[in-house]
Amino acid sequence: MTSVKAKTLRVDGGASAVVVPDTAPPVYKRRRKPLTFDKVSFFVVFLGLPLAIYLLFVIWPFIQAFGYSLTDWSGFSPDQNFIGLENYRKLFTDDIFMKAMGNNILLVICLPIITIILSLVLATLVTVGGSSKGQIKGLRNSSFYRVVSFFPYTIPAIAIGIMWGQIYDPSGGLLNGILTSLGMDQFKSYAWLGDKNTAMIATMFVIVWGFIGFYMVLFVAGIKGIPAELFEAARIDGAGRFRTAVSITIPLIRDNIQTAYIYMGILALDAFVYMAALNSGGGPDNSTLVMSQQLFFTAFTKGQFGLASAMGVVLAVATLIFSGLVFLVNRLTGGDKDVSL
Repeated sequence: MTSVKAKTLRVDGGASAVVVPDTAPPVYKRRRKPLTFDKVSFFVVFLGLPLAIYLLFVIWPFIQAFGYSLTDWSGFSPDQNFIGLENYRKLFTDDIFMKAMGNNILLVICLPIITIILSLVLATLVTVGGSSKGQIKGLRNSSFYRVVSFFPYTIPAIAIGIMWGQIYDPSGGLLNGILTSLGMDQFKSYAWLGDKNTAMIATMFVIVWGFIGFYMVLFVAGIKGIPAELFEAARIDGAGRFRTAVSITIPLIRDNIQTAYIYMGILALDAFVYMAALNSGGGPDNSTLVMSQQLFFTAFTKGQFGLASAMGVVLAVATLIFSGLVFLVNRLTGGDKDVSL
């Protein structure tokens, strides 16, 4: 047993006090257990193998693409001359590529915001948007609305693009036919995808239409996890629907919204299938051209795989920056803090 010596100190008035010095708790060294075959096999199978697959099929292609971007490789010959950052200089001085990048930025700004807001509204209506009296519930026949809204997501993207291309057709399209029958003769032969003022808006509408149901279901799942007592307490306190959504629904499904925003932003940075199906040439005055389309043209039409690889690297970096900004904004606005119920 360790002995502790006490010190006697004399204070004013002749009295004495006994002071016991602080003692640190004993430190016990944790003995490392020897590795067994079970532990090693677990690490290899469940950690080493997935990591090796990820490095081989995800990280290594990115490294290869960056290597190709530093060459003048045509893609159809073994000759690869190192040219350094020349491809990147060409990109940022190319008006067409910069136009495509600007279109992607416009999509990143508009698509996630519009899609998430509409999805949140629909999700709120089908879960807690019913009668303001009695039990908390959604609108009548909310299950039917949920199925109808989710249906467009089940259709392949290329099929959606072809279908809406026919709807937008200026000569016999359904949209112009409906508008003309309502007396709007100015839309008789209007080319929605052929006018640079409406081509991007019409394309964004198609993408929002295709994804709004999926994110509505995602938010419905999040709202269903919120205790009904919170909505009832808000109702008793006199909070309206908008106040309830802002103060209860949105903070408690914040992680769902962040995930939806990142996925929708990544889609906006790509958007190749929708753009290629609706306007394969990039639209009038390149109004709907995106970076992935320009990458495809450069690689398979012009045979400049080195330059196309540089476009891919720029697109990957833009995606990482976007995701990082979303996480940063969420952290700065208090999204990393737990919401107390």
